[in-house]
Amino acid sequence: MRKIHQYAIVLLLSFGVITTMNAQNKLMDSQLGLQILDFIEQSDELDYLSADEISDICIDKKSFSKKSGVTHVYLYQTYKGVKIHNAISNVAIKNNKIFHFKDNFISNIKSKINTLSPTLKPEHAIQKTASYFNINMAASSKSIQTTKNKNVFFNKSLSQESIPVELMYCEDAAGNLILVWDLNIFTLDSKHWWSVRVDAITGAVLQQEDWVINCSFESAHTHVNGVALPVLKEENKGFNFEAEAFLVDGSQYNVLPLPIESPNHGNFQVVTEPADNLASPFGWHDTDGLSGAEFTITRGNNVWAQDDLNANNGEGVSPDGTLSLNFNFPITTLDQPATNYIDVAATNLFYHNNVVHDIFYQYGFDEASGNFQFNNYGNGGNDDDAVFADVQDASDTNNANFATPPDGFNPRMQMFLWTRNQLPTNNLTVTGGTVAGIYVSSNPSRANGSDGLGNITGPSIIPVTANLVVVDDGTAIPEEGCDALINALDVAGKIAVIRRGSCAFTAKIQNAQDAGAIGVIVANHNNPANDPNYREYINMYGVTDPAFTIPSLFINFEDGETIINAIKAGENLSATIVENGSFPTDSSFDNGIVIHEYGHGISTRLTGGANNSGCLNNNFQMGEGWSDWFALMLTMKASDVDTDGRGIGTFALGQDINGRGIRTRQYSTDFSINEYTFAATNDDRVLGQDDDGDDIILNQQVHYIGTLWATMLWDLTWAYVDKYGFDPDFYNGNGGNNRVLALVVEGLKLQGCSPDFIDGRDGLLAADVALTGGENQCLIWEVFATRGLGVNASSGDREVFTDQVENFDTPDPSDISLANCSTLNTESFEENIFKIFPNPARNSVTVLMDEEMGNVTYNLVDINGRLVLSESSNSSRRTILDISRLQSGIYILQIKSAISSITRKLIKN
Repeated sequence: MRKIHQYAIVLLLSFGVITTMNAQNKLMDSQLGLQILDFIEQSDELDYLSADEISDICIDKKSFSKKSGVTHVYLYQTYKGVKIHNAISNVAIKNNKIFHFKDNFISNIKSKINTLSPTLKPEHAIQKTASYFNINMAASSKSIQTTKNKNVFFNKSLSQESIPVELMYCEDAAGNLILVWDLNIFTLDSKHWWSVRVDAITGAVLQQEDWVINCSFESAHTHVNGVALPVLKEENKGFNFEAEAFLVDGSQYNVLPLPIESPNHGNFQVVTEPADNLASPFGWHDTDGLSGAEFTITRGNNVWAQDDLNANNGEGVSPDGTLSLNFNFPITTLDQPATNYIDVAATNLFYHNNVVHDIFYQYGFDEASGNFQFNNYGNGGNDDDAVFADVQDASDTNNANFATPPDGFNPRMQMFLWTRNQLPTNNLTVTGGTVAGIYVSSNPSRANGSDGLGNITGPSIIPVTANLVVVDDGTAIPEEGCDALINALDVAGKIAVIRRGSCAFTAKIQNAQDAGAIGVIVANHNNPANDPNYREYINMYGVTDPAFTIPSLFINFEDGETIINAIKAGENLSATIVENGSFPTDSSFDNGIVIHEYGHGISTRLTGGANNSGCLNNNFQMGEGWSDWFALMLTMKASDVDTDGRGIGTFALGQDINGRGIRTRQYSTDFSINEYTFAATNDDRVLGQDDDGDDIILNQQVHYIGTLWATMLWDLTWAYVDKYGFDPDFYNGNGGNNRVLALVVEGLKLQGCSPDFIDGRDGLLAADVALTGGENQCLIWEVFATRGLGVNASSGDREVFTDQVENFDTPDPSDISLANCSTLNTESFEENIFKIFPNPARNSVTVLMDEEMGNVTYNLVDINGRLVLSESSNSSRRTILDISRLQSGIYILQIKSAISSITRKLIKN
């Protein structure tokens, strides 16, 4: 697969440049390193590495998984002390033996290096980057930290955050290793966070990604990777903390507790003292590891939840539970301005960040593995990286994101209001004349040209009642109000009526306000075929400085013409602008979205080790899939059925609980609901064009690829639940859902840097060996093979988008790795004995045998393992199976005789 265009890259990209190279940990420097060194030198698969290349391998990080007993060691490749971008391999050691090695090393390094020394200074690389993106850099960059091969600069005229600049090599499309300066710039308008690699010789920008990606509504989601860069961070010094056996702090929270997914799925409930004793031993409001809360607001060791109504990522307001930690804030309806219930939203966001932290701690996302805590209580990893969670962030709408820098630096979750589900409402009442009545319109916009979200950012000035006046700006189309109004005396003290067209809404409203209007009605332009979908036009008012002091709303063409023509005919009309509701949805109440966002932090920190946030930056972009799957897992209920259709973000989108949500398919094991197999990664249909006129291609969309991966994980979940049952205890249960959670967390640690679907599958297989000795190898193979990720599947050339090869075969049953499981066929057979056609089939399928096989049994099993058809034939070389009554989908046909057996995928159209 070729590299995805920058507009489609998920915002889970490299922030790994913050790690320094001044204290390289060579393999020969420790006993653990010597063990790995011996393995590398003895391995036939790694014999492509020269002695010099092996000597330049360093240990980046190690962690121990309590669940599996595995020590995970992450290695990075260097050349003469300079790091090679994303050349990271990982080793898994259990019982003092290496049982898994994921190789991502580069061979023949010396022949690929273009130079040893930079001619471009790091500060000049910053200048080149600013010039490349046409950013005006008003001041020079100041160096605030310098180590070998690494500088950190600060330039408040260029970037909101510190600018790390690190010397490294990166691989180009031809396989050459180019010496570059790797740096990151977060632009002042927050629209871009550029991650670039600048040629250290020529100053050319060789690679670029935008960490701020504005996705389309269907994949309404962005991910930013990186936050403030403190100058110095120190690893925990290993203090010993002793928590109380049972924490009693009296805390209570009015929230939508798991497994409730949203207000559509259940009711608010008061939860008391929910902190887990293992994961949060001093409670959720602690930071010093001593008894007693340090904070009475929604802030503590794992997360700080606050509002960001000013869209400045600063210190907003957090609800205060007082010394009693009572966060039981009342809420009766969501049909009100969002700021009215912001304390409840922040509490729910705080609660679920903590709950997800505590649950995944049980499965191995702990301090040593890079989880998010201010204080690691002496349990390894780097401290001071609790989540900053922003509720009702005003910098965007219809979206959410999560920023994941490396271990020791704070991630940020931004939760926005969703307006896409807003409907127009009766905000305009006209009295007098022949057109009196109530009119449908968008929500009134208030001060600061607010976007109709119902948030009062200025004085409360609604309702407004006054006579109506059509504006006149003295131009050819005077009602558009794009210039100063020549009928200002008539407009003063009135509600101005303006036609849409020719200039921005803000200009029209400003001109009316300058003329003394106390309110504005904007009517759609003279194209009734383009009448407003208020969900689309609700954000068209923009922002002004200083803020507007008058309300405004938007009506459709027909109503606008009716009112304007009546006024022009001399009718004396008055109107009242009110605020009747149809308010936005707060994504902080969509727990599935909250979990999804937090999930990006989990998958990013665990893939390639917690120091390497760039390891999910590849063309498969599977991070979206893990995040969807995490959301599904923690909202799973005992009453759920595998064939149910599960959507993501249905509440935020304004759908009922059976809606499709924000993905191209619901998640279900039923192929009539979700038919995706691995071949769907080749789907390169053009969906349209972006703002630059470039094609938007389906299989280059990160959420589409993520949906395919999550589909396979969801099938795997139900295979585990079918085998082990479901346990509603997400923390300490022993059901199939608990076991597959442990499997996936361990698989993330094992799959390696820049994984594709094959690597993800193999990581899970290795995780099963680590956790159980391999008792579920057959089950895992069968699930993935059913979705086309069988033993002979291929990801193809990474430079090509359409060459993935699906395969439905499981391994040879004689494979020693399958010794501990029994679900695959164990009898040998001759494949050429049987011929099965047609396939796909519609009403019937024929099985031909080349020789007499005696009594033969034909079992047709659906993808959930249920037997849907069974027939027997004695001494018949031709058998026709009637499948006309079966639902469309994929089935497994098992043909068994006394001397042989075969299993084949069968597709029913």
